Amino acid sequence: QQEKEDLQGKLKLREHLSQTAGKNEATPPPSKSIDLEMKQMQCKLKNSNNEITKQSATIKSLKNEVQEKEERVRELQAKISRMGRDFMMKRHLIEDLRSRLKSNQENEKTSNETLESLERKVKALSEDCSNKKTSIDSLKQRLNVATKEKSKYEQLYLKAKDELEKKDLTLTNLESKMIEMECAMTQLETTASQQLHGLAKQSGQALETVQKKLLLTNNKIEEFMTFVKALSRELQHSVQELRIKIKQAKKMRKVRACKKSLSQESVQLAASILNVSTIDLEEILEVEDDEETAKTKMECEKDKQWLQLIQKLLEEQFPFAAFLMDAIQEKLDEKMILVEEYSSLIKHT
Repeated sequence: QQEKEDLQGKLKLREHLSQTAGKNEATPPPSKSIDLEMKQMQCKLKNSNNEITKQSATIKSLKNEVQEKEERVRELQAKISRMGRDFMMKRHLIEDLRSRLKSNQENEKTSNETLESLERKVKALSEDCSNKKTSIDSLKQRLNVATKEKSKYEQLYLKAKDELEKKDLTLTNLESKMIEMECAMTQLETTASQQLHGLAKQSGQALETVQKKLLLTNNKIEEFMTFVKALSRELQHSVQELRIKIKQAKKMRKVRACKKSLSQESVQLAASILNVSTIDLEEILEVEDDEETAKTKMECEKDKQWLQLIQKLLEEQFPFAAFLMDAIQEKLDEKMILVEEYSSLIKHT
């Protein structure tokens, strides 16, 4: 901020001096060196303003993080206090159950002694004993449940302790980072003031070279995109031509087979019955099946989807070379299969 104020004062002085010089003397306007110095001073001002805003934003974010951590620590402390109360309640319950168990055991001993002396009341006492046994079992089950809950709460307590220790470590780390950031800020300010003079000279040349490189790379990318699109269209067109040739070859085979099976006289007889010429009859025989038309539609749809896929791959972000290679390889394989099929058909015909 002090540097900023100094720079502003210098700027005002420069402006005042230039105005006074313009009023007093009838000489031409200030030289280019003064203008350059003015521009450099304005650049310094802008850079210092940007640095101040950045550092204030980072400090605010760090303060918010510290406040969040403190709130989290308070919540954890409240949870621990609740768990401690629960633990104490469970302990009291366990002691109560133990005392009850002891009293029940003493009652059982007295009942056994009375059983020996009073044989007549065996049935009643046996029923009482069975009832007491069931109550003891239920108490034992409760004890087991209580012990399990105790172990669970102990584990939770240990986990909470570990989390608290971790949070303390993170807080200390944050404080150390804050100190490091402040030191780095001071170093940056000193180095920035030293390097600004050199950077101001080099920035113009570097910007021009970067812009030229960017234009070249953009042109190259456009050329590559047009090449890939043209290649894909050519591939699709060649595959379509091969399919048409294969269909024509298949039709020729069918027609020749029909001609072989039918004699010339039977062909003429069929033409006379249908009241058409022999050439028209051959064309009727060459009509495509519904399956063939459906197949051609499916192939056209696949070709469209393939072209759309290549367009999508080119529009996507890097890297997409592997996917593009797979798509083109797929079409090349299809072309190879069609070429082999066409060559075999030509051989047979």
